[in-house]
Amino acid sequence: MGTLIAAIQLITFALTLAVLADILVSFFLQPYHPVRRALDSFVGPMLAPIRRILPPVGMFDFSPMVLIILIQLLQEIIIRVLVSLA
Repeated sequence: MGTLIAAIQLITFALTLAVLADILVSFFLQPYHPVRRALDSFVGPMLAPIRRILPPVGMFDFSPMVLIILIQLLQEIIIRVLVSLA
């Protein structure tokens, strides 16, 4: 059970890191840079539903922050369910 929980934590950490990397890369690289396109193609589908509900406010896009919060909440829920089943 501990290995499964560690794997879930690792996956959520990697997803969070990918979202943060996408944010940082968007400030420094051109839109057609291969690294930025790769990150956008990975993170973009997760951000699209959030962006439909929560449009940008002025020049600020809060959808990555919402995605990170949702990833963390999902991690907590899954781990609590797994611990309660053990």
